Amino acid sequence: MKTTRRVSQLAFLALTLMGVYVFGANCERWCPFGGVEALYEYISRGTMVCSLGISNFYTLAGVLVMTLLLRRAFCGYICPIGTISEWLNIGARRLGAKTIDVPLRLDQALSLLKYVVMVVIVVLTWRLGELIFRGFDPCYALISRHGTDITYWAYVVSGAIVIASFVLTMPFCRWFCPLAAVLNPVSRFGLTRVKRYSGQCIDCGGCSKACPMAIPVDQVDQVIQSRCISCLKCVDSCPDSEALIWGPPRSLGRRWSKIVLVSIMLACVSTAVGASYLFPVPSYVKVSGREPEEVASLQLKLTNLRCRGRANLLFYFLERDDLYRIPSYFKLEAWPGPGVADIRVSYDPSKADNQLIKKSITEPYFDPSYGWRESPFAIEGHNILDLPEVNSGK
Repeated sequence: MKTTRRVSQLAFLALTLMGVYVFGANCERWCPFGGVEALYEYISRGTMVCSLGISNFYTLAGVLVMTLLLRRAFCGYICPIGTISEWLNIGARRLGAKTIDVPLRLDQALSLLKYVVMVVIVVLTWRLGELIFRGFDPCYALISRHGTDITYWAYVVSGAIVIASFVLTMPFCRWFCPLAAVLNPVSRFGLTRVKRYSGQCIDCGGCSKACPMAIPVDQVDQVIQSRCISCLKCVDSCPDSEALIWGPPRSLGRRWSKIVLVSIMLACVSTAVGASYLFPVPSYVKVSGREPEEVASLQLKLTNLRCRGRANLLFYFLERDDLYRIPSYFKLEAWPGPGVADIRVSYDPSKADNQLIKKSITEPYFDPSYGWRESPFAIEGHNILDLPEVNSGK
């Protein structure tokens, strides 16, 4: 199992780094904690916090299902911070450094800090509508393209985690990670667990020493602690293969193959990623006016619609007060992102048409407060000079 887990960690870390540095992907859009940060904004206003997308919700759902089945396996096999922190500790021990054993009571007290971190981040994000944690996020600092949106505090936090990982086992994951605080209540009801059979156990204590999350495995019949990351180091360290086994509750069977763990994990990840592409829910929804009985819609592809701020600007152009104003009612649904972004505009066909929608998007607008404002948007496949004039009396 040790080799299987290392391969899994390496594969997911390599995939993350390639996505960011080779393909220029936005890692924030696949962070499950982003789904927690964006939830209130999307439910209350129909918009996403900048840099996040609907993919965050799918990823969060996939990780929650994984946690219900495998406890916090995401932390032990997929999370890049967990992988880097654990590998640093392993490397330090191989070089002769000693890992500090934190007393159980102190470990339990420190574990409460992640709930404080989670509450602070979520409340501030929901109130301000911005990714407050980004300025301190070690994951964003370590695996992003290091733009101007990263503050020096993110590097300070990252450096502290790196240094602490040399002498402590996965300190951020155990004590400070806000996603761990979200997963812990779900993990408590996880299906699979490590089961100890006292008849075969020789009470060597090796399983507890091997556990990176400081769970006293040798003192329980079943490991159902929420902080278990299903790494199965305890199982691998046991000298008797029948004393410690991994599987479902005893009423459902004795042992499951360890390949089941990897299969379930991959199924959850692939389903979440696939769903985000197969069911592309708009990440920006805003309505003007009351919906009429009959509604028509126009789908377009726009350039320069890269974030929520630009989607708000697009809505501003659609709501303009001039010849190209969309009267009565319209609803804007958008999928902001780099490159070409999709939008759908629904409107009252008795008072507007497709040409008016396109003109509204692309024509300059005179704002008494700012003067003339040129539209930053271009409609893919359409030349604005070829669009006919609209009937302002419609």
